[in-house]
Amino acid sequence: MSSSEATTRGVRVEVDARYSEEHSAPQLNRWFFLYTIRITNEGSETVQLISRHWIIADATQAQEEVRGPGVVGEQPVLGPGEHFEYTSGCPLSTPFGSMEGTYQMVTSDGDHFDANIERFLLMEPSSIN
Repeated sequence: MSSSEATTRGVRVEVDARYSEEHSAPQLNRWFFLYTIRITNEGSETVQLISRHWIIADATQAQEEVRGPGVVGEQPVLGPGEHFEYTSGCPLSTPFGSMEGTYQMVTSDGDHFDANIERFLLMEPSSIN
């Protein structure tokens, strides 16, 4: 299990990532990882998650960027003290890699900012020495 945590303008993003053996096929160079993210509004203003930007790297340092609206089909609105949690997945062609990125947020006043998602590792347990 790998984790990370970052807080930007009162928005805390916590990540726990794990290898998913049941979704992986190493003989076909396919390793699958699940990550659970908890976004907590620790600030004093209401915010909405508008979009995401991921940078995904595999063991060869090949990078893929993923951008899109919301997360898991939602654009959650979080008042002060509220949180949103979801689980998603990422396939890799190597047994380890990493993810990092940002969520584009907007306040109720229309102010846009990027909440950081700190880098976290994706690791198949037996690939670690």
